[in-house]
Amino acid sequence: MKKITTLIVDDEPLALQILRSKLSKIDNIDIIGECSNGRQAIEVIMEKSPDLVFLDIQMPGIDGFGVIKKLQTDVMPLIVFTTAYEQYAIDAFDVHAVDYILKPLDLERLQLAVMRVQERILSEEKDGKNRIISAIDSFRDDDSMTEEDLARAAKNNPNLERKVLIKDRGDITLLKQSEIEWVDAAGDYVCLHAGGVTHIKRSTLKQLLEELDPTIFKRVHRSTIVNLTYIKKVTPHTKGEFFLQLGEYDQVKVSRNYKDVIKQFLVDM
Repeated sequence: MKKITTLIVDDEPLALQILRSKLSKIDNIDIIGECSNGRQAIEVIMEKSPDLVFLDIQMPGIDGFGVIKKLQTDVMPLIVFTTAYEQYAIDAFDVHAVDYILKPLDLERLQLAVMRVQERILSEEKDGKNRIISAIDSFRDDDSMTEEDLARAAKNNPNLERKVLIKDRGDITLLKQSEIEWVDAAGDYVCLHAGGVTHIKRSTLKQLLEELDPTIFKRVHRSTIVNLTYIKKVTPHTKGEFFLQLGEYDQVKVSRNYKDVIKQFLVDM
């Protein structure tokens, strides 16, 4: 099996040093970077696409859970949380972390975590399933209101602001399209990011794109749609790709197949 490309993230220099030293004794781990905060971690994950991230939870600014929420689904690495606090364990496994290790770290416990990572990689290679960060299987359809009902209401009232209907168990949320910053695909679901909250909707990316306002929403990746009005910064990357900064922290990769969308956006400004 090929080596597992690994990023380590912790805001304490000593903790990084200890983790690096112990992981260097595990043959199939290839450490490709270190980060001291969540924002750095997001940037490195987007750029280098590691297989695995050892991620501290409590960090200033964006914490470990915040890092996960701000990543596109198809660049999401496997996560092993490292922390000095027990109370985050349930939350860690709710976002499908592979493992949760309490500090101080010991080599035997790290080796066990790496074994679990290997098992997860082999399992995913075998069945081809997407890694989805939300427990979306718990979502059930509610037929009391449909997208067709919403479209009909909008047609009857042209002044009605365009919205997206989201069902979560018995609850229905009508999310204003103008508030949606970006969207990424997760199998038969989409994750809509708005105001620091991620909403899960049963839909393909193609179906959602047909529902969204085409003047402001554009596909920039096979699994990602962005609201052009939230773009704060465009950074060229290698091989014709771009990074888009949306808001203060969110960063989205534009694949070269969709680079003309961003070029046209810059021309039109």
